[in-house]
Amino acid sequence: MAVDVSVVISTYNRCTVLARALQALLRQQANEMSYEILVIDNNSSDQTRDLVQGLITKYPEKLRYIFEPQQGLSYARNTGIANARAPIIAFTDDDVCVASDWIAQIKACLDSDPSTDAVGGKVLPQWESQPPAWLTRSHWAPLALLDYGDHSFYVDMDRQLSLIGANVAFRLKAFEVIGLFKPDLQRVKDGIGSLEDHDMLLRLWRSGRKGRYLPQLVVTTEVQPERLQKDYHRRWHTGHGYFHAMLRAEEVECSKRGHFLGVPAHIYRQALSNGAKWIVFGLRNQPIEAFEHEIRLRFITGFVRKRWRDFFGFLRPSSYS
Repeated sequence: MAVDVSVVISTYNRCTVLARALQALLRQQANEMSYEILVIDNNSSDQTRDLVQGLITKYPEKLRYIFEPQQGLSYARNTGIANARAPIIAFTDDDVCVASDWIAQIKACLDSDPSTDAVGGKVLPQWESQPPAWLTRSHWAPLALLDYGDHSFYVDMDRQLSLIGANVAFRLKAFEVIGLFKPDLQRVKDGIGSLEDHDMLLRLWRSGRKGRYLPQLVVTTEVQPERLQKDYHRRWHTGHGYFHAMLRAEEVECSKRGHFLGVPAHIYRQALSNGAKWIVFGLRNQPIEAFEHEIRLRFITGFVRKRWRDFFGFLRPSSYS
């Protein structure tokens, strides 16, 4: 039987939350559409296999289990793409619950707009506890949350806004042109700050293609208490800077004064500016403003550390590699 949409969900040692994510996918209001769910077990050592195999006995035509021993999110997603049977491949995460019309929204959007090769939507929080005052929407990126508002628009080279892998779908033919997810930029195990999603979109845009933000395409995720801590955000921004150093995006690399020790000159100026403002706001007892500049400096620290390591070739390997 032909399949309209293949859903790829990668997981690593999170069977307790995976069950909830799969139930949401299995209860889709898909009308007459046919869809499959591919669970890519990325080398889990918990009860993930048993959980999925148990559900397969109830939903044998809808659910598939695939083991991917190479550790990393890109490896897992690429395995999902290789095994998908549909012309549309949707991605979500093991700690996410999709809306009941999620698959229907994806297919309707891509069927009605042949010019679009990707579609993504909102990733909204379910707070387990009250978030602290400093955790405004400007700090949503480390939580993998996204909400661009209630109006649909295209994302392309002229409007480079990211769509998140917890709620995104691509046409299969797009991967044939732009390639698969890059392992160099992937999240491995519990690593944070990676850029495999953004890199994929950059390659889509550079090929002349575009994606679409669809506000009615909604998923929710429970925000774990540890992610409400500043230490988590510090680590995320440091890792994000490290991966940006690997990405070598044109807008970052462009510098009127060239590079010094492998780092664009403007990055050093930004480091001095953010460091000074961090100190000033700290002395003024304005912790929210001080933290804004601290995490920008953390990003630069991760970026510079990676570039210096590459430039000198003998620095101690980073924990993000």
